[in-house]
Amino acid sequence: MKIVLKIGGSIIGSPPDPSILNAYIKQFLELREDGHILAIVVGGGPLSRQYIKTADSLGLNEEDQDELAIFISRLNAKLFVKKLKGILSDTIPSTIDQITHLLKMSNIAIMGGLKPGITTDSVAALVAKAIKADLFVKATDQEGVYIKDPRIYPQAKKLDLITFTELCKISDIEYKPGIHSILDLKAIKILKNSGIKTIILNGLKPENVKLAVLGKKIGTRIEV
Repeated sequence: MKIVLKIGGSIIGSPPDPSILNAYIKQFLELREDGHILAIVVGGGPLSRQYIKTADSLGLNEEDQDELAIFISRLNAKLFVKKLKGILSDTIPSTIDQITHLLKMSNIAIMGGLKPGITTDSVAALVAKAIKADLFVKATDQEGVYIKDPRIYPQAKKLDLITFTELCKISDIEYKPGIHSILDLKAIKILKNSGIKTIILNGLKPENVKLAVLGKKIGTRIEV
């Protein structure tokens, strides 16, 4: 199975949590051992948003703010790559073509952001489209998709199943550097048009990724 995994930067932590990183590395290697092809896109999370806030205070424009956030996401990706030294190339892909090439070499490839004006959600969706992924998984800091933010509305109910069209309404947030959403609108549209099975789940439990690959009922499934 060809899998694209988007790991939100909030999962990795600020500073990065080594226990989470090691747990994900274990999942990557197990999935690879099981014969899966795994493309991982890592976000910048809280640290990137701190840089964006500082850059904004300095009067830097949105493109410059995005560039700083991209550096942070690639630094997060580099942590994984360094830990997998000897299995992966030390290169952090900066294009879709590069990550597809690296996947052919080791069945695992890891990248961060791509360019200003596009979130790592959308980068991951573009990778999924390019490799014709069988499954797209986004690891977030929530159990799945809720109608309302459960951090504000504790009684909000998690949805087990939702359509891409319905998700668009929930994630209708205008783009800006450091945007934090369930799944950004551009990513939703790419995945919908590509017909790629999508699951949003709690990434603070890295073992959830393998459960999703095994077809277990977990998180929120998105379908056309």
